[in-house]
Amino acid sequence: MRSGDEAEFREFARERALPLRRTAFLLCGDWHLAEDLVQVALIKLHRVWPKVTRTGPVDNYARQVLLRCWLDERRRPWRRNERRDGVVPEEPRSDPADAGISGDLLRALAEVPPKQRAAVVLRYCADLPVADVAKALRCSEGTVRSQAARGLEALRAALTRLEDPAAERSA
Repeated sequence: MRSGDEAEFREFARERALPLRRTAFLLCGDWHLAEDLVQVALIKLHRVWPKVTRTGPVDNYARQVLLRCWLDERRRPWRRNERRDGVVPEEPRSDPADAGISGDLLRALAEVPPKQRAAVVLRYCADLPVADVAKALRCSEGTVRSQAARGLEALRAALTRLEDPAAERSA
């Protein structure tokens, strides 16, 4: 890579790492995993940097790479085989307030299915237009609208359950 391209990439990474980390946190709900996802996404972006900068804006492509990294991470076999017995050796220090969201919203987002969560986060948290979200998710704009609508519905239901757990038991 030419030194000019290298300097340009470094500047992009310096400016966009925190917003990408926030988006990753909203997708996965874990600061440590969010940092890992951003790092992997930046490595993948570095490999194709000269080609990407020639084709247009890099922000959308970076979000798309980040989303793909998150979806790939969810498919990893060790994630499915992990034993979840409730015993944690030490309490993690993920503070949802760092992302500017409440803990209840983060817990509710964790209950939303992955593709719907991605549509909601990209559409409403990252404030992307439907066309950009469709490109990132590699689907049609109609699919983005339906996934976002279903995701918002699931998010509302999860928030209602979190706010009033007694209402779910009586129903």
